[in-house]
Amino acid sequence: MIQIAPSILSADFSRLAAHAKQALEGGGSVLHVDVMDGHFVPNITIGPPVLASLRKAIPSDVPLDCHLMIENADRYVQAFSDAGADWISVHQEACVHLHRTLELIKSLGIRAGVVLNPATPVGTVTEVLEMVDYVLIMSVNPGFGGQRFIKGCVEKIRKLAAIRSAIQNQFRIEVDGGIGMDTVQDVVRAGAEILVAGNAIFGQGDARLNTERLLKAATEANLVKV
Repeated sequence: MIQIAPSILSADFSRLAAHAKQALEGGGSVLHVDVMDGHFVPNITIGPPVLASLRKAIPSDVPLDCHLMIENADRYVQAFSDAGADWISVHQEACVHLHRTLELIKSLGIRAGVVLNPATPVGTVTEVLEMVDYVLIMSVNPGFGGQRFIKGCVEKIRKLAAIRSAIQNQFRIEVDGGIGMDTVQDVVRAGAEILVAGNAIFGQGDARLNTERLLKAATEANLVKV
């Protein structure tokens, strides 16, 4: 199933809940929350209090997908879980003991994901694929919204999909960065199923209509996979 995950990083924070709801009305089914610490990535965004407020404002059946672009993720996993996170993903590059961190997330009864930066090969996470619910491929260098899609990541998605097929696993493939009408079909055909989009949804125009168009293009691409 193809899912659009609107990224609130690009939303209007003065009316965050209302803007997020517009994207959900357009077919978004997961809200993507980018958490940045100013250390692992050169930007600072939000923490558990904002997440908790958002959780209260949106339907309870809409998962909150927390992408932790932070150092020492183990220290904060519990806090984000308590604030309402349904999914938590951590970076392979930031976790010294990745297996332990993923076990911690799973122990809280929420979905666990591992994230790969553009220059990190998919082979670096083969040892944890049996325990994750999803793998997030970054198609831009993390830290800021509105960046241009890195074309080489399409082949990376394809490689990951082939690995999943070979080991007969069920983890889902998520992609984040530069997703828009000009890139969505390529990533879906390569194997991506959860599509994080920020600027393409919230950047300009109506968030509901933008989400509808993106979902339609992604669904059509999924029907004609090669």
